[in-house]
Amino acid sequence: MRFHPLLALTLLAALAACATTPTAPSPRADAAAPAPVEGYDWFMHVDGGEAMLAYGVAQSDEVKLRFDCGVGSSRLNLIAPAMKGEREIHLESGGDTERYAAVAEPSGLHEGDLLIAEAAADAPVFQRFRRLGWIAAWRGGGREVYAAHPGSQKRVADFFARCG
Repeated sequence: MRFHPLLALTLLAALAACATTPTAPSPRADAAAPAPVEGYDWFMHVDGGEAMLAYGVAQSDEVKLRFDCGVGSSRLNLIAPAMKGEREIHLESGGDTERYAAVAEPSGLHEGDLLIAEAAADAPVFQRFRRLGWIAAWRGGGREVYAAHPGSQKRVADFFARCG
């Protein structure tokens, strides 16, 4: 049998193609919205000139993220449970991200602290949240997504309309 360099190159190329790992598709900002989590949703409460939007379990102390504002103020108070050593609230929605320096205060409802920060209600991450109905918080190196159930996305839009 005679050695053919062209045949050897063709075989090597074919083997190399079989041995390579396919590249993963890059994430896209327009990918499908995250699915809501059963038992958790966005709830709004208005009391006089104050509005509150919280993600958690209805009629419980289980709250993952909360926004407070004075009606028409264009300012938000951000409140989230703190993990040990955290000093910022890191939020993301549909590709927009923001980090807010926070102070830790003891929680009156459960063990541990709460992070409290301030933000402009018209920041890009909140405008995207208002449109998409979901926001994610980065906590302890992990990402927790808080998506509205069908019908409750209106609460998110109503809250931001009240805040200004």
